[in-house]
Amino acid sequence: MEKTVAVNKKAYHEYFVEETFEAGVMLAGSEVKSIRRGSVNLKDGFVFVKGTAARLINVHIAPYDKGGYFNPDPRRERILLLNKREINVLRGKAEQKGYTIIPLRLYFKDALVKIEIGLCKGKELHDKRRSIKERDIKRDTERQIKEI
Repeated sequence: MEKTVAVNKKAYHEYFVEETFEAGVMLAGSEVKSIRRGSVNLKDGFVFVKGTAARLINVHIAPYDKGGYFNPDPRRERILLLNKREINVLRGKAEQKGYTIIPLRLYFKDALVKIEIGLCKGKELHDKRRSIKERDIKRDTERQIKEI
């Protein structure tokens, strides 16, 4: 059973998502409690492959109210748990021009915190306009079908 906590809607507007991966996240206990409350912001986050580990950078997990002294820094680097093969694929693709790795969705899978990361290629302005136009056309056709 999956319970989605946060979705990065900006990623789908700014990038073409070409491939997705599921990864575990190494967290402190108070961070998990804060995630359960939904205090997560994925908007500015990205993934950087450094050595043999993938790191989640610039994702804000608000400090837990009752965490007290033990609350870690809200924007600290967090290690992603991926297979060696997946890390090598991500590293190879991310080194190509125009590709980046972006967090798309944070969710609970049973009791574990998982993150869906996407291998993305940046959109240009005309691509964004085309996406908006297609979305509007789809919305209008759905409205017309609903009226019938």
